[in-house]
Amino acid sequence: MNSRERMDTAMRLGVPDRVPVMCQLALGHYFLHSGLDAIEIWHDSQVFAEALIRLQERYGFDGILINLPGRDPDWRKAVARIETRGDERVVWWKNGWYSEAPHDDNPHVYQADGTRYFPAFDAVDPELLFYAEPHDLSSITYPYSWGFDGEPATPGPAFFPPWHYDTIREVVRRVGREVSVHGEIFSPFAQFMELFDYTNGLMALMDDAGKVEACLGRLAEGAIELGCGQARAGAHAILISSAFAGAGLISREHYARFVLPYERRVIDGIHARHDVPIYTHTCGAIGDRLDLMEATHTQGIDTLDPPPLGTVELVDAVRQTKGRMFIKGNLDPVNTVLFGGPDAVRTAARERIRVAAPGGGYILSTACSVAPAAPPANIAVLREAVETWGRYDGPLG
Repeated sequence: MNSRERMDTAMRLGVPDRVPVMCQLALGHYFLHSGLDAIEIWHDSQVFAEALIRLQERYGFDGILINLPGRDPDWRKAVARIETRGDERVVWWKNGWYSEAPHDDNPHVYQADGTRYFPAFDAVDPELLFYAEPHDLSSITYPYSWGFDGEPATPGPAFFPPWHYDTIREVVRRVGREVSVHGEIFSPFAQFMELFDYTNGLMALMDDAGKVEACLGRLAEGAIELGCGQARAGAHAILISSAFAGAGLISREHYARFVLPYERRVIDGIHARHDVPIYTHTCGAIGDRLDLMEATHTQGIDTLDPPPLGTVELVDAVRQTKGRMFIKGNLDPVNTVLFGGPDAVRTAARERIRVAAPGGGYILSTACSVAPAAPPANIAVLREAVETWGRYDGPLG
């Protein structure tokens, strides 16, 4: 099997030749370790595609997660100047806004007065919402517009510019026959939290739940359109990023009301048009809601953070999900991969293979994203582990 076939088999609950390995890398990890300029990685589709492929090859991953949207190829025309300030750079845009770009973390966009823009919940009309992309060059805007021209995007099939899918197309063109290429969309609830900022978003759940639900319904429609667009562009699987849905932020009851029905609407909406595996990334404390996550119709669960980062013991997750959803993750990205050494990573990887790999449906991965400063030697151990202990024609683990 090649990597694409191996990943597809595991995601569809089959038994591949060996356990696949694929981690989500923090954007800062690409900035530090790809050998490419961080400003270019963040702002340019072609450069980001190159960074994705370089580190997939370096670590021997079976898949690539494209966790930034494609970019306007004319983005440089909006730049007034780029300055260096300590260990970060500042991109000044011609409209007076600026982006602070650390050397190892995501840039943040500020208005000319030094504030970050978030609309007031009371001022938003749910009917004007469609999708809120926090990683656009201009970050969050309302009514939503791309870049800095200020022209609102029209909700519907034409909402996403053609270049929005450029990174997927480029990665698929270059390595898609051999490697599994995954797109990423934000869940309706994650979009909502990014749109209003986290504190204000949580307060809105208490202040006007009905309006929150109206917003989530509209944001689900945009997520369906984006997921279908990614599938048309060639993505082999789609990750739903639902990072704010763990017990550290919302209860099971709030999950059942504000997350579950809208993620199910997105998953069913994409599947009505495209047969691609769809799986969900929710980090933190999710051990109490794996059953609710399954009810969204997701085909797999990503992260499964172990204690102390989260609340998922892998043996429990396997018992609850085996044969119904694939699982990906559970290896501690902080205490093991960032702060541990190769031997610690090797031991942790072997244990996860032993527990989760029998019968198929498991992808070896860190729980959440690989940290920017994680030693590359530690990450490379994961490929070694699946080659040594992850083959289905011999003893697993």
